Amino acid sequence: MTEPGGWTPDQDTIDDANLTRFIAWLADTGRGDFADYQELWSASVADVAWFWDAVWNFYDVRASTPADTVLASADMPGAQWFPGATLNYATEIFRHATTERPAMVVAGEDGGGDWSWDRLSRETAAFADYLRSLGVVAGDRVVGYIPNIGEAVVAFLGTAAVGATWAVCNQDLAVSGVVARLAQLEPKVLVASDGSLYNGKRIDRSAELSEIRSQLPTLTGTVLVPRLGGDPPSDVTPWSEIIARTAELEITPVPFAHPLWVLFSSGTTGTPKGIVHGHGGVALEHIKYLSLQLDLKPEDRFFWQSSTSWMMWNLQVSGLLVGSTIVLYDGSPTYGRTDHLWQVAAEQGVTVFGAGAGYWLACAKEELHPGKTYPLEALRAVGSTGSPLPASGFRWIQEGVGRPIPVISMSGGTDVVTAFIGASPLVPIRAGELNVIALGVAAEAWGDGGHAVTEEAGELVVTKPMPSMPVFFWNDADGAKYHNAYFDKYDGVWCHGDWLTITDRKSVVVHGRSDATLNRMGVRMGSAEIYNAVEGLPDVHDCLVVGVEQEDGGYWMPLFVALADGVEFDDAVRARIVDAIRTGASPRHVPDDIIVVPGIPRTMTGKRLEIPMKRILMGANPSDVLTPSAIDRPDLLGAFTEHARA
Repeated sequence: MTEPGGWTPDQDTIDDANLTRFIAWLADTGRGDFADYQELWSASVADVAWFWDAVWNFYDVRASTPADTVLASADMPGAQWFPGATLNYATEIFRHATTERPAMVVAGEDGGGDWSWDRLSRETAAFADYLRSLGVVAGDRVVGYIPNIGEAVVAFLGTAAVGATWAVCNQDLAVSGVVARLAQLEPKVLVASDGSLYNGKRIDRSAELSEIRSQLPTLTGTVLVPRLGGDPPSDVTPWSEIIARTAELEITPVPFAHPLWVLFSSGTTGTPKGIVHGHGGVALEHIKYLSLQLDLKPEDRFFWQSSTSWMMWNLQVSGLLVGSTIVLYDGSPTYGRTDHLWQVAAEQGVTVFGAGAGYWLACAKEELHPGKTYPLEALRAVGSTGSPLPASGFRWIQEGVGRPIPVISMSGGTDVVTAFIGASPLVPIRAGELNVIALGVAAEAWGDGGHAVTEEAGELVVTKPMPSMPVFFWNDADGAKYHNAYFDKYDGVWCHGDWLTITDRKSVVVHGRSDATLNRMGVRMGSAEIYNAVEGLPDVHDCLVVGVEQEDGGYWMPLFVALADGVEFDDAVRARIVDAIRTGASPRHVPDDIIVVPGIPRTMTGKRLEIPMKRILMGANPSDVLTPSAIDRPDLLGAFTEHARA
């Protein structure tokens, strides 16, 4: 009997799964007979070249020129996948164009509507033609300052069609954060909206846009989407003028590893690192994950609440790679009421609905019952990511929906723009666990001494290359930043920074980050952006922020502050700190608590002790995570230990 919050696939689910068809095809083509998921997973990591060649052929990836081989080098970093092949991510998208169902549904706070495949194709062709008219060619950069609306998808696909490289920031990020990310790419074109809607408020971003443009000197064109309905400045091109162009959709073939987009690290230790992914690697990985793991089909409506700054936006757009209709939402997930997203899911007939774990826990805390409030008959799966979802969250989702629906928790990262660990429609789910390691992902938990462990916690490592691992980091000519990010701890083995347990059943329990990256509502954030906002205040002498995963599935993000001499902490000081963070970083960066301490201990070289402090707050003994001789003020540790006890 399935335990509460768990799920066991019935025979109809198994028979109808994309993965079942894939396994049958492997047998029919002489590639191997596999009795179950775990047998296939073992084969997929024993010979990663065999597996990815099988994915390529099963899904008939369209290459303009064939590959010389599948995997020319398995070195990490530096693996060389499908050398010689030329293709384009946009080709794999538009091969699914149909008149039978829409490509997208836009469902923001202000409504929206269906986007047909014809409209998506026409507007993408027009935007690509505009880029070419400006002289944009393969390898140039096009960037966005735009929320999760249909025009963002068009701009990205048009950029991809030209062979240029895309990057985007959501409009809730402060100007300094946007510039820190986009300016390093030296973009030729900026696509922006004049504002956004959030929690019923129309937020004018004209001043911010003007400042961003002034700090992007390489721009040769700016395109404005009139989100708020105002008149665009005279020196920008209105979106209406772009889509009025008549052009055929021309897609430029590019090498397999040609840069498709740049995503950004959280900026924990300084300037956010630009993580570059290639056309072929993203297309293959996303086809595999969305079709074989998440079991998306053309008739599905795929909705994952996200902003354009989160990698889940990229993964959702890739729902088009398998022919699904994607549902975009711009605005507050709790607009008007906490269960607002459930209403959106019901109104749009969503079949696969995902969000950050924090959203599900917020619904659970209010003991909501969306299945009684909204018609959710179409819904067949709920997804969760961003932070670990506790067993209670699994149970609430099923109680809230009113039936034992599969709760698909997944764990991955911006670094590979996918999930290492996730779901299979063929494998039962236990509440609180991720039910499988993804196909083609040679993931292990390594304990002390660098060896694999089961049934005990260890570092998440990946021992063999994946096609969607970064092609390179931006402005990292010698590869040092890339190497130090993942391969500094174990030479030739990817160390991701997650702390997890792999069970004897090959399911996974994720305990949280083993590094200091903040993670609020599924969005990774850098502490440096908070420090930059706070340290300019005359009230604050020093500060430290950490994010702490809690046993009940919650996430606590306190900011510890050492006040300047003579400053008394009161409501006015608190308000100034909160306002500085809200305006200098974003509302999401505002901490849960502001705690005054006598001082902030640092290393002898002046570095903050974020990782040790996080572990102390999670209950570790200070002597187990810190060497007193390496700290400038070990006497200050007592205040943090007291808060851990409290």
